[in-house]
Amino acid sequence: MLQSIEISEKAAARIARLAAEKARPEGGLRVGVKGGGCSGLSYFIDWADAPAKHDQVIEQGGARVFVDPKSAIFLQGTVLDWQQTLMQSGFVFKNPNVKSACGCGESFSV
Repeated sequence: MLQSIEISEKAAARIARLAAEKARPEGGLRVGVKGGGCSGLSYFIDWADAPAKHDQVIEQGGARVFVDPKSAIFLQGTVLDWQQTLMQSGFVFKNPNVKSACGCGESFSV
């Protein structure tokens, strides 16, 4: 099975740091796609202490990311990155499947 996403070095370092802060080395970042937003779909990110039964588990650079099977379809080929600028910091999805996105950048369509 192909991995739905790739984790950049910066994102992996941030996820590993979160796991250490939470003292949950078996945990990981849960990422996915849900319906909503002005373009139809939006991303979600949360912390999970363990993967769910059918999750795809991506391990890269000391980081673990969990993706549910439905979200994996929309995230195929996506790179999860970490960006930090003067104005904001956070995880960024570089998704080649996006056909359009809303003006605020919070939702997209494929």
